[in-house]
Amino acid sequence: MRPDFPFRPAALPFYYGWVVLVVSTIGLVMSAPGQTIGVSVFTEPLLAVTGLSRVDFSNAYLMGTLASGLMLPYAGTMIDRFGVRSSAIWSSVGLGCVLALLSQIDVMAGRVADLGIGRKAAAYALLTIGFLGLRFAGQGVLTLVCRTMLGRWFERKRGLVSSISGPFASFAFAGSPLLLAAWVASSGWRGAWQEMALVVGVGMALFAWIFFRESPEHCGLEIDGGPPRDRTIRPRQDGSTGTIEPPEKRGRDFTRAEALRTAAFWIVTLAVANHAMVGTGIALHIVDLGAEAGLTEAEALGIFLPITLLSVPTGITMGMAIDRVPMRFLIMGMMVGQTLMFGLAPHLGEPLLYAACLAGWGFSGGFYGPLTVAALPNFFGRTHLGAIQGVMMMVIVIASALGPAMLATTKAIFGSYAAGLHALAFLPLVIFLIAPFTRDPQAV
Repeated sequence: MRPDFPFRPAALPFYYGWVVLVVSTIGLVMSAPGQTIGVSVFTEPLLAVTGLSRVDFSNAYLMGTLASGLMLPYAGTMIDRFGVRSSAIWSSVGLGCVLALLSQIDVMAGRVADLGIGRKAAAYALLTIGFLGLRFAGQGVLTLVCRTMLGRWFERKRGLVSSISGPFASFAFAGSPLLLAAWVASSGWRGAWQEMALVVGVGMALFAWIFFRESPEHCGLEIDGGPPRDRTIRPRQDGSTGTIEPPEKRGRDFTRAEALRTAAFWIVTLAVANHAMVGTGIALHIVDLGAEAGLTEAEALGIFLPITLLSVPTGITMGMAIDRVPMRFLIMGMMVGQTLMFGLAPHLGEPLLYAACLAGWGFSGGFYGPLTVAALPNFFGRTHLGAIQGVMMMVIVIASALGPAMLATTKAIFGSYAAGLHALAFLPLVIFLIAPFTRDPQAV
């Protein structure tokens, strides 16, 4: 796609990267239906219409999410090859189609059951396929595209923009359960998903076509809005205008294979994946977990807002610090928050422990955006960023698949989520002890 259609970013009186900051954040927010926090509102209605047990539902979510996660490294390579704009359009259309199909999950299960297959087996299989598409298009590709694009448009100001984008997206995600619950109450779970399909599949696809752009060099601009430099042109796959690369770049650009051989990649990836795994498990079962602690559904869904009020200032602070403070110290801080979050989540009915859990959750969540946006381009450069972030997203998505199933299994065996959450609280302690030995690959 031509970068100068329907308008030329270079013709604007300000650096187009600031538009990219806004539109990539909106894209992250529009991925909410494919995020666990968006699915969690539909958990109870889906259990009712499919007849599945909570463990079966979590296993369907697990299998669908695992399959989608394994596809993400390939998706990252395709983003590098075909560009963020085309990828954003097709992932939005795909997410819209999946939402429309999921709105008919019980009807389709009944039709399949008429062929002689058990209704629950049919519902389980269809739900697994639906979750695969939902997670791949939403949490996977659309999220990956937005983070990759933002990472490519900034270098010296990458920490600053991550401190703006991450907290804003977190705030939007935190409010989404209450918004989606109201949407379901107004239109029903089926109608809510159908209306979301139009908003994402048509609205977001059109939005991406108008505003998304590959990189500043692709648009004839300099990164961070800097002055023109001597440049060389490397042809792109689409053959439009060519990607302009400066011969002198800050640091070295790693290939995906080289990045995967570094400890820095894995310590950052495991830190954020750990948060995604347990946070996803808690979010998907939040109504049931809250009921164990004596909270109403509204009270359980309402915990995300105070968490975000804590994560926003943390995210802003960490975003500004990410270019100044060694990454290992940021990871260690995140692990402290995760330990409180995981270990105290079963005790939401006790006011002091409730406050400490939410404080840990908000503190840990504040690191999530800056680390996922800024850490990898800072460590490994921008040339192969989509491919490298594709592997990170694969690990995050797989981890987020394991969390709900692990907690559901714990509930089935022990009759409570407490044992599983207490055991998971040891994971951040291990990462905390390893983090001090991690070094920046650009400094090696």
